[in-house]
Amino acid sequence: MGVLIVAAPAVQASAVQAPPTRVETVVESRSPVTGITETVVRVKVPLPASVGARPEACDWLSYLRYRDSAGPDRSADADRILIAQPGILEGAGAFDSVARNTITQASARGEHIEFWALDRRSNCLEDRTGVQAGLDSGDPHDAIDYYYRGASVDGKKFSGFLENRQLGWLSKVGLEQTVRDQYDLMVAELPSRTLRKEKFLCGGHSLGGVLTGYFATWDFDGDPATLSDAGHNQCAGYFALDTTISTSLGDLQGAMPEDVNLPDVGIGYAAVQAGLNSGLLPRSVSAPAVVNAETMTLLSVSGLFAATAPDAESDMAAAVPPRFNVDLTNRFLFSKDAATFLTGKPGLKDFRLTNEAALGVLMDDHSVPLSFIQASVGFFDGGPVVDKNFPVANGSNSNPALLGTEYKAIPAEPHGPLYTWRNYDRVGADDDPVHRSADGTPFTSAAKEVTDIQQLARSLSEHPLDFTENYFPTKLVTDIQLGTSPQISRFVVHKDGLTANPTLTVLAGDGLIDPGRHQDLDPVVAPGYQHLDVLTAAPDQNDGRPETVSTHLAEFATRR
Repeated sequence: MGVLIVAAPAVQASAVQAPPTRVETVVESRSPVTGITETVVRVKVPLPASVGARPEACDWLSYLRYRDSAGPDRSADADRILIAQPGILEGAGAFDSVARNTITQASARGEHIEFWALDRRSNCLEDRTGVQAGLDSGDPHDAIDYYYRGASVDGKKFSGFLENRQLGWLSKVGLEQTVRDQYDLMVAELPSRTLRKEKFLCGGHSLGGVLTGYFATWDFDGDPATLSDAGHNQCAGYFALDTTISTSLGDLQGAMPEDVNLPDVGIGYAAVQAGLNSGLLPRSVSAPAVVNAETMTLLSVSGLFAATAPDAESDMAAAVPPRFNVDLTNRFLFSKDAATFLTGKPGLKDFRLTNEAALGVLMDDHSVPLSFIQASVGFFDGGPVVDKNFPVANGSNSNPALLGTEYKAIPAEPHGPLYTWRNYDRVGADDDPVHRSADGTPFTSAAKEVTDIQQLARSLSEHPLDFTENYFPTKLVTDIQLGTSPQISRFVVHKDGLTANPTLTVLAGDGLIDPGRHQDLDPVVAPGYQHLDVLTAAPDQNDGRPETVSTHLAEFATRR
């Protein structure tokens, strides 16, 4: 962290100094994309009293502000501001690469723009103390010690991962609060509605496109006849990153596993809300493996290991004490076939992997079997690999939206060679052995690899606002699913807001959405990209061209 900048209301000299209502702190970054100033901004916008007891931190709205270091200090003086809603289970830190790349591209066009990556209220529940301790010391084991071994950091001990009974206030935080938070933040930061309409481009990734669609149609003052408060009148345009600007979840099949604990919305809005209020229904989205606060925290820790000691042999799996969620996740992600999954042998701990390769196991599209967390970061190196035919066999088209269609690989030799990682820009190099599936299909090629694994590791671990959203509120999804109920539809007044402004739609060529279904949107298609790659892709691509998503975002942002 760097210099602290505080803005607070003016007070008389004789009065007691009022506490700040806005705090902006410089974020120190190791990104190779320089010329960008990154800060974390927190603005105090308390939740309604009806929400109930909650941590004090949850009465603040937070975002990562990226700006051109050569541009103006004040957001009001920027040429444009892109404000982005994250996807499901996603936090502000996930936008780091696309934000930096877009600002750089706009600067080359002579424009000084900003990119605001939003955190949602639920992100206030995350404890980054352990990850930050590892960053500060350079020893990622400090994070393991904090989260799992009772170690203190500056006198603070980890209080544990939160249970459903501790999340009562989250049962009140749904669609209405989420779009209201974005509106209140925009008004607080740029009070002039005329300026907001001129400066802001509103959009997001994955679920962020749906939230932007609701924002565009929302009536914020309760009077449909007045238009100055309408969501679409706060934005000059919209952008959708592997999503569409809509009020439907239909395009996002595969955006989360099928075994997450979402309630049956067929029972109606009132019954769902009563279940959330009482705690009979889960207040945050989770699953036994992959999708829960514990495993997503470990994803940040894995990024920390890969960022601080990329070539060291990983001992992270061995360092974490036996835990049901962690062990089941490792077994699900690292099983060659169904028999291996059932027996747990050989398991992740039986293979020698560098820290980079261990991160590749968790997130690469040729390893992890869940499309919503896949990125194209390279391939295994240093030893032979075999087909990974779990949970589906290679070449199968079973549920491509959830599992993806790329062939999966897994190291072949337990207790054997040290498996390293071939980064995205070394796939297809002269020394690439070009690993092939049993049917002769190459697992990957240079055209399929777009994200630098080191920058992904940095994005996972470096930011004061996480890459992930560990306690994603169930109510946010159920509200959208129940969008025709009077409790929601009464706010969705300005339905023409969806098309009231120009829209840029960018779809991943290998992502969740089939571009062929949306030719009416004239989408930009990023070839070879997975769902996360639209956020994480490197500025320089293997075809010698600049990164696709940020190039088109910058062109859109600088268009007059």
